[in-house]
Amino acid sequence: MKKILIYSCLLLQFVALSCSNKKGDKQAEKFTVTKPILIDTTYFIDFVADIHSIKNVDIRSRVKGYLEAIVVDEGMAVKKGQVLFRIGSQEYKEEVLKAKANLKNAIAEAKSAELNVQNVKILVDKNVVSKTEMDMALAKLDALNANIDEARSHEESAKLKLSYTEVRAPFDGILDRIPNKVGSLIDEGTLLTTLSDNSEVYAYFNVSEKEYLDFKSDKNESFSKSVKLILANNEEHKFTGQIETIEGEFDNTTGSIAFRARFSNPDKLLKHGSSGKVRITRAVKNVLIIPQKSTYEIQDRMFVYVVDTNNIVRARCVLPKMRIPHLFIIASGISTTDRFIYEGIQDVREGVEVTPNFIPLRKLIGQF
Repeated sequence: MKKILIYSCLLLQFVALSCSNKKGDKQAEKFTVTKPILIDTTYFIDFVADIHSIKNVDIRSRVKGYLEAIVVDEGMAVKKGQVLFRIGSQEYKEEVLKAKANLKNAIAEAKSAELNVQNVKILVDKNVVSKTEMDMALAKLDALNANIDEARSHEESAKLKLSYTEVRAPFDGILDRIPNKVGSLIDEGTLLTTLSDNSEVYAYFNVSEKEYLDFKSDKNESFSKSVKLILANNEEHKFTGQIETIEGEFDNTTGSIAFRARFSNPDKLLKHGSSGKVRITRAVKNVLIIPQKSTYEIQDRMFVYVVDTNNIVRARCVLPKMRIPHLFIIASGISTTDRFIYEGIQDVREGVEVTPNFIPLRKLIGQF
Protein backbone atom coordinates (compact mmCIF):
# COMPACT_ATOMS: atom_id res chain seq x y z
CA MET A 1 0.00 0.00 0.00
CA LYS A 2 2.83 2.32 0.86
CA LYS A 3 4.54 1.56 -2.47
CA ILE A 4 1.35 2.31 -4.39
CA LEU A 5 1.10 5.69 -2.65
CA ILE A 6 4.73 6.50 -3.52
CA TYR A 7 4.17 5.57 -7.18
CA SER A 8 1.04 7.73 -7.31
CA CYS A 9 2.89 10.77 -5.97
CA LEU A 10 5.70 10.25 -8.48
CA LEU A 11 3.16 9.98 -11.32
CA LEU A 12 1.43 13.23 -10.25
CA GLN A 13 4.78 15.02 -10.11
CA PHE A 14 5.66 13.77 -13.59
CA VAL A 15 2.33 14.96 -15.05
CA ALA A 16 2.69 18.34 -13.36
CA LEU A 17 6.23 18.70 -14.68
CA SER A 18 5.12 17.77 -18.19
CA CYS A 19 2.31 20.35 -18.12
CA SER A 20 4.69 22.94 -16.79
CA ASN A 21 7.15 22.25 -19.62
CA LYS A 22 4.37 22.50 -22.26
CA LYS A 23 3.20 25.82 -20.86
CA GLY A 24 6.71 27.19 -20.82
CA ASP A 25 7.34 26.04 -24.39
CA LYS A 26 4.28 27.95 -25.80
CA GLN A 27 5.52 31.31 -27.13
CA ALA A 28 3.51 34.48 -27.79
CA GLU A 29 2.53 34.94 -31.46
CA LYS A 30 4.65 37.39 -33.44
CA PHE A 31 3.01 40.50 -35.00
CA THR A 32 4.35 43.50 -36.89
CA VAL A 33 3.81 46.65 -34.85
CA THR A 34 4.48 50.28 -35.69
CA LYS A 35 3.75 53.81 -34.47
CA PRO A 36 1.70 56.69 -35.93
CA ILE A 37 3.67 59.40 -37.71
CA LEU A 38 3.18 63.11 -38.43
CA ILE A 39 3.32 64.11 -42.09
CA ASP A 40 2.60 66.93 -44.53
CA THR A 41 0.44 65.73 -47.41
CA THR A 42 -2.26 66.66 -49.86
CA TYR A 43 -5.66 65.16 -50.53
CA PHE A 44 -8.44 65.93 -52.96
CA ILE A 45 -12.17 66.51 -52.77
CA ASP A 46 -14.43 65.68 -55.71
CA PHE A 47 -17.59 67.64 -56.51
CA VAL A 48 -20.19 66.62 -59.07
CA ALA A 49 -20.16 69.19 -61.87
CA ASP A 50 -22.35 70.25 -64.79
CA ILE A 51 -20.44 71.30 -67.89
CA HIS A 52 -21.60 74.23 -70.02
CA SER A 53 -20.13 75.70 -73.18
CA ILE A 54 -18.75 79.17 -72.68
CA LYS A 55 -21.22 80.23 -75.41
CA ASN A 56 -24.40 78.29 -76.08
CA VAL A 57 -27.30 79.95 -77.90
CA ASP A 58 -30.49 78.98 -79.68
CA ILE A 59 -30.54 79.93 -83.35
CA ARG A 60 -34.10 81.08 -84.12
CA SER A 61 -35.87 82.52 -87.14
CA ARG A 62 -36.53 86.26 -87.06
CA VAL A 63 -38.98 86.20 -89.98
CA LYS A 64 -41.80 83.99 -91.17
CA GLY A 65 -41.55 81.89 -94.34
CA TYR A 66 -40.74 78.52 -95.85
CA LEU A 67 -37.37 76.96 -95.14
CA GLU A 68 -35.78 76.92 -98.61
CA ALA A 69 -32.31 75.56 -97.83
CA ILE A 70 -30.25 74.02 -95.03
CA VAL A 71 -26.61 74.56 -95.98
CA VAL A 72 -25.05 72.91 -92.91
CA ASP A 73 -25.34 69.61 -91.07
CA GLU A 74 -25.82 68.55 -87.47
CA GLY A 75 -22.59 68.45 -85.46
CA MET A 76 -20.81 70.58 -88.02
CA ALA A 77 -18.21 73.19 -87.06
CA VAL A 78 -19.12 76.62 -88.46
CA LYS A 79 -17.50 80.04 -88.56
CA LYS A 80 -18.89 83.38 -87.48
CA GLY A 81 -21.03 84.90 -90.25
CA GLN A 82 -21.43 81.63 -92.16
CA VAL A 83 -24.88 81.08 -93.71
CA LEU A 84 -26.73 78.24 -91.98
CA PHE A 85 -30.30 78.44 -93.34
CA ARG A 86 -32.20 80.26 -96.10
CA ILE A 87 -35.85 81.20 -95.72
CA GLY A 88 -38.09 82.15 -98.67
CA SER A 89 -37.23 85.77 -99.48
CA GLN A 90 -39.39 86.75 -102.46
CA GLU A 91 -42.02 88.64 -100.47
CA TYR A 92 -39.31 90.45 -98.50
CA LYS A 93 -37.57 91.48 -101.74
CA GLU A 94 -40.88 92.92 -102.93
CA GLU A 95 -41.21 94.82 -99.66
CA VAL A 96 -37.78 96.34 -100.26
CA LEU A 97 -38.78 97.40 -103.80
CA LYS A 98 -42.01 98.89 -102.50
CA ALA A 99 -40.17 100.77 -99.75
CA LYS A 100 -37.69 102.16 -102.29
CA ALA A 101 -40.56 103.34 -104.51
CA ASN A 102 -42.25 105.06 -101.58
CA LEU A 103 -38.98 106.77 -100.71
CA LYS A 104 -38.53 108.05 -104.26
CA ASN A 105 -42.10 109.32 -104.27
CA ALA A 106 -41.58 111.12 -100.95
CA ILE A 107 -38.37 112.72 -102.23
CA ALA A 108 -40.14 113.89 -105.41
CA GLU A 109 -42.99 115.44 -103.45
CA ALA A 110 -40.54 117.20 -101.18
CA LYS A 111 -38.67 118.65 -104.16
CA SER A 112 -41.95 119.93 -105.59
CA ALA A 113 -42.82 121.53 -102.26
CA GLU A 114 -39.36 123.10 -102.08
CA LEU A 115 -39.91 124.76 -105.50
CA ASN A 116 -43.27 125.95 -104.32
CA VAL A 117 -41.63 127.57 -101.28
CA GLN A 118 -39.22 129.43 -103.55
CA ASN A 119 -42.11 130.73 -105.72
CA VAL A 120 -44.14 131.82 -102.70
CA LYS A 121 -41.09 133.62 -101.33
CA ILE A 122 -40.82 135.67 -104.54
CA LEU A 123 -44.50 136.57 -104.34
CA VAL A 124 -44.18 137.52 -100.67
CA ASP A 125 -41.22 139.75 -101.47
CA LYS A 126 -43.36 141.52 -104.12
CA ASN A 127 -46.28 141.74 -101.66
CA VAL A 128 -48.45 139.69 -104.00
CA VAL A 129 -49.34 137.18 -101.28
CA SER A 130 -49.22 137.39 -97.53
CA LYS A 131 -46.63 135.84 -95.23
CA THR A 132 -49.26 133.29 -94.18
CA GLU A 133 -48.92 131.65 -97.58
CA MET A 134 -45.20 131.38 -96.97
CA ASP A 135 -45.71 129.75 -93.57
CA MET A 136 -48.14 127.22 -95.08
CA ALA A 137 -45.68 126.34 -97.85
CA LEU A 138 -42.86 125.82 -95.33
CA ALA A 139 -45.09 123.65 -93.13
CA LYS A 140 -45.98 121.48 -96.12
CA LEU A 141 -42.28 121.11 -96.97
CA ASP A 142 -41.49 120.05 -93.41
CA ALA A 143 -44.24 117.42 -93.54
CA LEU A 144 -42.93 116.04 -96.82
CA ASN A 145 -39.37 115.92 -95.45
CA ALA A 146 -40.75 113.91 -92.53
CA ASN A 147 -42.34 111.55 -95.02
CA ILE A 148 -38.90 111.06 -96.56
CA ASP A 149 -37.49 110.04 -93.16
CA GLU A 150 -40.39 107.65 -92.62
CA ALA A 151 -40.01 106.11 -96.09
CA ARG A 152 -36.25 105.72 -95.58
CA SER A 153 -36.93 103.98 -92.24
CA HIS A 154 -39.38 101.61 -93.95
CA GLU A 155 -36.76 100.85 -96.58
CA GLU A 156 -34.12 100.03 -93.95
CA SER A 157 -36.63 97.86 -92.09
CA ALA A 158 -37.50 95.98 -95.29
CA LYS A 159 -33.81 95.44 -96.07
CA LEU A 160 -33.23 94.19 -92.53
CA LYS A 161 -36.07 91.67 -92.78
CA LEU A 162 -34.70 90.54 -96.13
CA SER A 163 -31.31 89.97 -94.50
CA TYR A 164 -32.99 87.79 -91.87
CA THR A 165 -33.95 85.30 -94.58
CA GLU A 166 -30.32 84.19 -94.46
CA VAL A 167 -29.64 82.85 -90.96
CA ARG A 168 -25.96 83.23 -90.11
CA ALA A 169 -23.77 81.95 -87.27
CA PRO A 170 -23.20 84.61 -84.57
CA PHE A 171 -19.85 83.06 -83.58
CA ASP A 172 -17.60 80.06 -84.26
CA GLY A 173 -19.04 76.87 -82.85
CA ILE A 174 -20.58 73.42 -83.24
CA LEU A 175 -24.16 72.93 -84.40
CA ASP A 176 -26.64 70.78 -82.53
CA ARG A 177 -29.69 68.96 -83.91
CA ILE A 178 -31.69 70.56 -86.75
CA PRO A 179 -35.37 69.79 -86.02
CA ASN A 180 -36.89 71.27 -89.23
CA LYS A 181 -36.47 70.06 -92.79
CA VAL A 182 -36.44 71.90 -96.11
CA GLY A 183 -39.96 73.03 -96.99
CA SER A 184 -41.09 73.50 -93.40
CA LEU A 185 -43.14 76.62 -92.66
CA ILE A 186 -41.14 78.69 -90.21
CA ASP A 187 -42.75 81.20 -87.86
CA GLU A 188 -40.92 84.08 -86.28
CA GLY A 189 -39.05 82.71 -83.26
CA THR A 190 -38.97 79.07 -84.46
CA LEU A 191 -35.94 77.13 -83.13
CA LEU A 192 -33.71 76.15 -86.04
CA THR A 193 -30.74 74.70 -84.12
CA THR A 194 -28.38 75.38 -81.21
CA LEU A 195 -24.82 76.65 -81.55
CA SER A 196 -22.13 75.97 -78.94
CA ASP A 197 -18.64 77.38 -78.64
CA ASN A 198 -16.77 74.53 -76.91
CA SER A 199 -13.26 75.97 -77.14
CA GLU A 200 -13.63 76.61 -73.42
CA VAL A 201 -16.19 75.29 -70.97
CA TYR A 202 -17.56 76.18 -67.57
CA ALA A 203 -17.92 73.56 -64.85
CA TYR A 204 -20.51 74.45 -62.20
CA PHE A 205 -20.37 72.58 -58.89
CA ASN A 206 -21.96 73.01 -55.44
CA VAL A 207 -19.91 73.39 -52.28
CA SER A 208 -21.15 73.09 -48.70
CA GLU A 209 -21.05 76.07 -46.38
CA LYS A 210 -18.19 74.59 -44.33
CA GLU A 211 -16.08 73.92 -47.41
CA TYR A 212 -16.88 77.39 -48.72
CA LEU A 213 -15.68 78.97 -45.46
CA ASP A 214 -12.51 76.86 -45.56
CA PHE A 215 -11.93 78.00 -49.12
CA LYS A 216 -12.42 81.69 -48.34
CA SER A 217 -10.73 81.77 -44.93
CA ASP A 218 -7.60 83.91 -44.74
CA LYS A 219 -6.20 81.50 -42.17
CA ASN A 220 -6.54 78.56 -44.51
CA GLU A 221 -4.59 78.87 -47.75
CA SER A 222 -4.38 75.12 -48.33
CA PHE A 223 -7.04 75.13 -51.06
CA SER A 224 -5.79 75.68 -54.59
CA LYS A 225 -7.79 77.62 -57.18
CA SER A 226 -6.33 75.33 -59.83
CA VAL A 227 -8.64 72.36 -60.23
CA LYS A 228 -8.85 69.16 -62.23
CA LEU A 229 -11.82 67.77 -64.13
CA ILE A 230 -12.61 64.05 -63.88
CA LEU A 231 -14.68 62.91 -66.84
CA ALA A 232 -17.60 60.47 -66.81
CA ASN A 233 -15.25 57.59 -67.74
CA ASN A 234 -13.09 58.44 -64.68
CA GLU A 235 -10.28 59.78 -66.85
CA GLU A 236 -8.71 63.12 -66.03
CA HIS A 237 -9.15 66.01 -68.47
CA LYS A 238 -5.67 66.94 -69.62
CA PHE A 239 -6.16 70.69 -69.10
CA THR A 240 -6.13 72.25 -65.64
CA GLY A 241 -8.95 74.65 -64.81
CA GLN A 242 -9.26 77.71 -62.63
CA ILE A 243 -12.02 78.62 -60.16
CA GLU A 244 -13.30 81.98 -61.41
CA THR A 245 -16.47 82.96 -59.58
CA ILE A 246 -18.73 82.02 -56.68
CA GLU A 247 -22.46 82.72 -56.72
CA GLY A 248 -23.88 85.45 -54.49
CA GLU A 249 -26.06 83.35 -52.16
CA PHE A 250 -26.56 79.89 -50.70
CA ASP A 251 -29.31 77.55 -51.81
CA ASN A 252 -31.66 77.27 -48.83
CA THR A 253 -32.78 73.77 -49.83
CA THR A 254 -29.29 72.25 -50.02
CA GLY A 255 -27.22 74.61 -47.87
CA SER A 256 -24.63 74.85 -50.64
CA ILE A 257 -23.29 77.52 -52.95
CA ALA A 258 -22.28 77.18 -56.61
CA PHE A 259 -18.70 77.61 -57.83
CA ARG A 260 -17.69 78.07 -61.47
CA ALA A 261 -14.42 76.84 -62.95
CA ARG A 262 -13.17 77.42 -66.52
CA PHE A 263 -11.39 74.72 -68.53
CA SER A 264 -9.69 74.92 -71.92
CA ASN A 265 -11.09 72.50 -74.49
CA PRO A 266 -9.15 73.02 -77.75
CA ASP A 267 -9.80 69.50 -79.02
CA LYS A 268 -13.58 69.94 -78.44
CA LEU A 269 -13.73 66.78 -76.32
CA LEU A 270 -16.09 68.33 -73.77
CA LYS A 271 -19.63 69.10 -74.89
CA HIS A 272 -22.33 71.35 -73.52
CA GLY A 273 -24.53 69.45 -71.06
CA SER A 274 -22.01 66.74 -70.19
CA SER A 275 -21.09 65.87 -66.60
CA GLY A 276 -18.00 65.17 -64.55
CA LYS A 277 -16.34 65.86 -61.21
CA VAL A 278 -14.27 68.86 -60.27
CA ARG A 279 -11.33 67.82 -58.11
CA ILE A 280 -9.98 70.35 -55.62
CA THR A 281 -6.61 69.60 -54.02
CA ARG A 282 -5.98 70.60 -50.44
CA ALA A 283 -2.73 70.56 -48.45
CA VAL A 284 -2.54 69.57 -44.79
CA LYS A 285 0.46 69.89 -42.51
CA ASN A 286 1.67 68.01 -39.45
CA VAL A 287 -1.22 65.53 -39.32
CA LEU A 288 -1.19 62.17 -37.53
CA ILE A 289 -1.78 59.16 -39.78
CA ILE A 290 -2.32 55.41 -39.43
CA PRO A 291 -3.01 52.81 -42.15
CA GLN A 292 -6.61 51.88 -42.91
CA LYS A 293 -5.69 48.17 -42.75
CA SER A 294 -4.76 48.57 -39.06
CA THR A 295 -8.28 49.59 -38.00
CA TYR A 296 -11.63 47.90 -37.45
CA GLU A 297 -15.10 49.22 -36.67
CA ILE A 298 -17.70 48.29 -34.08
CA GLN A 299 -21.03 50.16 -34.08
CA ASP A 300 -19.71 53.12 -36.05
CA ARG A 301 -16.68 53.46 -33.80
CA MET A 302 -13.13 52.87 -35.02
CA PHE A 303 -10.56 50.87 -33.07
CA VAL A 304 -6.92 49.81 -33.30
CA TYR A 305 -5.04 47.19 -31.31
CA VAL A 306 -2.43 48.95 -29.17
CA VAL A 307 0.45 46.95 -27.66
CA ASP A 308 1.36 48.15 -24.15
CA THR A 309 4.73 48.05 -22.39
CA ASN A 310 4.10 44.45 -21.31
CA ASN A 311 3.31 43.44 -24.91
CA ILE A 312 -0.34 42.91 -24.06
CA VAL A 313 -2.89 43.81 -26.74
CA ARG A 314 -5.44 46.49 -25.83
CA ALA A 315 -8.28 47.77 -28.02
CA ARG A 316 -8.12 51.55 -28.42
CA CYS A 317 -10.91 53.75 -29.82
CA VAL A 318 -9.62 56.41 -32.22
CA LEU A 319 -11.40 59.33 -33.85
CA PRO A 320 -10.65 59.71 -37.56
CA LYS A 321 -10.62 63.20 -39.07
CA MET A 322 -10.67 62.17 -42.71
CA ARG A 323 -9.81 59.36 -45.07
CA ILE A 324 -7.04 59.66 -47.66
CA PRO A 325 -5.84 56.84 -49.95
CA HIS A 326 -4.94 53.83 -47.76
CA LEU A 327 -4.61 56.02 -44.65
CA PHE A 328 -6.64 57.73 -41.96
CA ILE A 329 -5.83 61.17 -40.58
CA ILE A 330 -6.50 60.81 -36.85
CA ALA A 331 -7.99 63.56 -34.72
CA SER A 332 -7.57 61.88 -31.31
CA GLY A 333 -7.23 58.57 -29.47
CA ILE A 334 -3.61 57.70 -30.27
CA SER A 335 -0.23 59.43 -30.29
CA THR A 336 3.17 59.00 -31.90
CA THR A 337 4.44 57.13 -28.81
CA ASP A 338 1.81 54.36 -29.02
CA ARG A 339 2.59 51.04 -30.68
CA PHE A 340 -0.20 49.34 -32.61
CA ILE A 341 -0.56 46.17 -34.65
CA TYR A 342 0.00 46.97 -38.32
CA GLU A 343 -1.69 43.98 -39.97
CA GLY A 344 -3.30 40.70 -39.06
CA ILE A 345 -5.76 42.29 -36.65
CA GLN A 346 -8.27 39.54 -37.48
CA ASP A 347 -5.95 37.01 -35.80
CA VAL A 348 -5.58 38.79 -32.48
CA ARG A 349 -7.84 39.64 -29.58
CA GLU A 350 -7.68 41.95 -26.61
CA GLY A 351 -5.75 40.79 -23.58
CA VAL A 352 -3.39 38.35 -25.30
CA GLU A 353 0.37 38.67 -25.16
CA VAL A 354 2.22 39.08 -28.46
CA THR A 355 5.79 39.21 -29.61
CA PRO A 356 6.15 42.62 -31.33
CA ASN A 357 8.27 43.07 -34.43
CA PHE A 358 8.59 46.84 -34.66
CA ILE A 359 9.00 48.41 -38.12
CA PRO A 360 8.73 52.19 -38.69
CA LEU A 361 5.52 53.18 -40.47
CA ARG A 362 7.34 55.18 -43.16
CA LYS A 363 9.14 52.01 -44.19
CA LEU A 364 5.91 49.97 -44.19
CA ILE A 365 3.84 52.29 -46.35
CA GLY A 366 6.74 53.15 -48.65
CA GLN A 367 5.91 56.81 -49.16
CA PHE A 368 6.19 60.27 -47.59
